[in-house]
Formats: sequence, structure tokens, C-alpha cells
Amino acid sequence: MTVAVSLLIGAALMSWLAPTVLARRVVNGGDPLVAVVAWLTSAAAVALTTLGGVVLLLLPNHGFGETLLAALGDCWSSVRHGTPPSVEAVSGGVGALLLLGLGVRLVVGAIGSARRRARRRADHLAVLRIAARRDGATLWLEHDEPLAFSLTGRPGVIVATDGLARKLTRAQVDAVLAHERAHLTGRHHLIVAVGEAMASAFPFLPLFKLAPGMLRELVELVADAAAVRECGADAVRSALLKVSRHGAPGTALAMSGTSMDVRVERLLDGPAPASRRRQLFSCGLAGATAMVLPVLVASGTMLAVVTVACPA
Repeated sequence: MTVAVSLLIGAALMSWLAPTVLARRVVNGGDPLVAVVAWLTSAAAVALTTLGGVVLLLLPNHGFGETLLAALGDCWSSVRHGTPPSVEAVSGGVGALLLLGLGVRLVVGAIGSARRRARRRADHLAVLRIAARRDGATLWLEHDEPLAFSLTGRPGVIVATDGLARKLTRAQVDAVLAHERAHLTGRHHLIVAVGEAMASAFPFLPLFKLAPGMLRELVELVADAAAVRECGADAVRSALLKVSRHGAPGTALAMSGTSMDVRVERLLDGPAPASRRRQLFSCGLAGATAMVLPVLVASGTMLAVVTVACPA
């Protein structure tokens, strides 16, 4: 019982505190890719820790080797033989159904969201391929507003307007296209889709509820950093100030999408993008820390309870 409650407390604290900590770190100049990794692994850690706590709480007399189906089987066997099921069997059955329901909710929500996004994306691409002219991986539209965005798919495409080429310098256009290529190569559309599925499945937990907006902002910062490596901060900043903020479909990622003030400030005074090797090390460290943090909090909680209950 103490272990189960401690795990649930650890998961709850992680869910409430992680968004604030990660957002503050990014605002203070932290690597946005590290924040993306930390956010996703934190969500996985919270889900797994909560699952472990619920299993221990609702299946108190079932060891780790026994499955949820075994608990349901015990309950069904008692009913079939005309005897009332024990409290343990009932709690096990309720726990099994609860966990199964949460799992189905997550899977169904993710599949439904993916299908809706795929239909909208297919409709947009069908129209764009008729109206636009292709130049490699880029579709160019006749439009006066300087606009560019990317759409995922097989393969993904970048959509840009003629106004982009007319109103921006060559270096700025290259920066915009580099930004959009970073979205496609980094699979940022998938990251945002995962965030939307998380929010749909568990809207009552801040770490999951805030995921779509925060992950969308973070991938824009990641794409900015990739464009800076290729074209320089001055070109990216000036391009960001010139591209239009309107016109991209909801399934797209556009350079002018979100957090304009924060992004411009980072491009003006922020640190240079980290090297690939340092970034890989930081991402690995952040992911490992996020995975074990709920368990460490749970261990601290359990130790405090034992200390209070059994003073020396």
C-alpha cells in the first residue's frame, strides 16, 4: 500500500512540476531539443509510474508475476461457481478493467487523431499539387504574401509562395527553407501529433494537457537552431520577422507559427546551437533523468512515511 501511494505521489508531482521546470529552462536559453526529449520521456515515466501504482493499489494480493487477466479470471470463476468473489478478486477485476479502459482510450484517441490529420493533410496536398508548381521537394504557389510551411507525408513537402522569393533576400529564403526542412527531417509533425494524442487521452494531467502547445513551440525552436547552423542567426532572424503569420493549414508547421517574441530574442541574444555530440549527450542525460525521477520521488516519499511511522 505504501509503495503504491508513493508511486502515485511521485507521478503526480512529476506531472505538475515538469512543465514549469522545462519551460523555464527553455526561456533561460536551454537547448529546445533536450526539452522535447525530456517532455516525452517525462510523460512516459509518469504513465508507467502511475500504471505501477494503480496495479499495486488495486491488486494488493497479486504478485508482479500475475497478470491482470488472472485477476479477472479469479473473479469470473467465483461468480460461475455461485460464490461471492472475494474483496481481492473484485478489486483486481476493477483494476484490470480500469487499466484496460485507459489503454483503449489512449490507443483509440491516437488512432482517431492520426486518421483525422491524415485526411486533412491529404485534402490539402491534393489541392496544392493542382495549384502549385513543383521545384524539387518544394511546391511554389502564386501568392503575394511571403509564406512557407511544411506538410508531413510520404514524402513530406515544403510549400512556399512566390511572395517569399520576391520580398526576401536569397539568404533569407534559404533560411526559411532550411527551417522547414528541419521540420521534415526531425519528424516534428509526428512529435506534435503525439502531444495531441497525450492531451486527448489524459487532459487532467498538466504534463499531458499542455503537451500540444509546448511541443509545437519547442519544435519551432529546434527548427530555428537547425536553420542557424546552416544559414546563420542573422538570416534566420530577419526571415522570421518577414514571413507571414497567416495562411498555413492546421496540420502544417510554419516558421511563423508560435512564440515569435521568444524566438526572435533567442536568435538575437541566445547561445549558439550546441554541437551534435553535446546535444546527443544532453538528450540522453535528460531522458534518463526524466525516466527515473518519479521513482526517486516515490522512494523519498516512502522513506519519509517509514521514518514518521517507525521513529528510531
